[in-house]
Amino acid sequence: MNITQRISAAPMSGYQWLIIALCTVMNCLDGFDVMAVAFTGPSLVEEFDLTGSQFGLLVSVGLIGMAMGSMLLAPFADLIGRRPLLLISHVLSTVGMFGAAVSPSATVMGFFRLLTGIGVGGMLASTNVIASEFSNTKNRGLAIGIYTAGYGIGATIASLAARVAVGGDWRIVFYVGGFGTLLSLVVIALLLPESVAFLEQRRPRGALERINRTLTRMGLDPVSQTDLDQAASAREKDGKAGAGWLKQLLTPTILLWITFITIMFGFYFVNSWTPTLLVEEGLSESAAVTAGMAISLGGTVGSVLYGFVARMRTPRVALIGFSLLSATMMVVFIVSTSILWLGFGIGVLVGALINGCIAGVYTVGPPLYPSKVRSVGMGWALGMGRIGAILSPTIAGMLRDAGATATQLYIGAAGVVAICAVVLVGLRRYDPESVPSEVKEPATA
Repeated sequence: MNITQRISAAPMSGYQWLIIALCTVMNCLDGFDVMAVAFTGPSLVEEFDLTGSQFGLLVSVGLIGMAMGSMLLAPFADLIGRRPLLLISHVLSTVGMFGAAVSPSATVMGFFRLLTGIGVGGMLASTNVIASEFSNTKNRGLAIGIYTAGYGIGATIASLAARVAVGGDWRIVFYVGGFGTLLSLVVIALLLPESVAFLEQRRPRGALERINRTLTRMGLDPVSQTDLDQAASAREKDGKAGAGWLKQLLTPTILLWITFITIMFGFYFVNSWTPTLLVEEGLSESAAVTAGMAISLGGTVGSVLYGFVARMRTPRVALIGFSLLSATMMVVFIVSTSILWLGFGIGVLVGALINGCIAGVYTVGPPLYPSKVRSVGMGWALGMGRIGAILSPTIAGMLRDAGATATQLYIGAAGVVAICAVVLVGLRRYDPESVPSEVKEPATA
């Protein structure tokens, strides 16, 4: 049994939950980053005299950077280590946030948004893997749910900063983000260990000592050099088998990509455009920010809620339910905002459900792939999902300029999210967590 298998089988220690908490903090930066632009949208549009398409492009630039970071920076995590890449990504994000705060024009701000996105993308690709590697099998869904909840926490902090900045200087929001990222850099440098899976496979200098130090903190027995040699030999033999994995998994891979694209399309539409659309529909800027904050607050608990539901039903079935409910509540939300208290309450539900969908795709994806290609499969799925994230604000801006109302845009985005449920039904035969239960029933009868 290699180290990863030992961690999967052993109970979770307090140290492992600390690592999950650190990953959650880093995911907060993603939520703050995206919502920093969303909540300051009305002020940005006014100061830089932006059209809907231009504002949508400004939002998309950051998302393009995230896709670049996920697909271009992430591979270096297998070369230099997860921890060094996270530190580099933090530096890029810190520079990008402070740069956005002092930007004199939309063009300059777009450059720093791209830089911030690259840093955040590098972080997300690594933290998702670390959270999974340090979790055991029983609690992996819950751990990923807690990790995903970090987005909602970061978005809520961004909304609070935006409320302070309403009527004042929108640049305050980006200064807060810059200082927060800088603080996270210091904390990660002091507390986060290198991935034991990376140390076991790459075996850099001092790997054995670093592995055993981390295992001791996790309450697990140390390993010997012989153990590492035997695990390496087993991986080498396993690597010679199944060379045609890509062809075998082509169909579920495409279905997973579509799932990521549709969920992220709806997720980033809700989180990027809601405040601006509500202002254009007649709400005050303060009320629009509060509505966006309601969605963010819901997001902080939605992913954890999904984690508990996924312990009772298979993750794929749970995600089907969350996606259908998300689409329904998105429509209900936009037609109920004229009644503020009702709209805010439903906004909490929208945030919880759509954020739960993000936790769902992070949980459904990994079991589709064998362990030796799981990082590659999930890495590209995350990168492809950013297509939906990039297209969402851009298409919304173009349609808004063409005369589409907020209600029409929300209904369209809800339709895209509903497609996810259909795709997940088609994914059933490839899901190892669904197939066994379906096979056992006839045998039992």
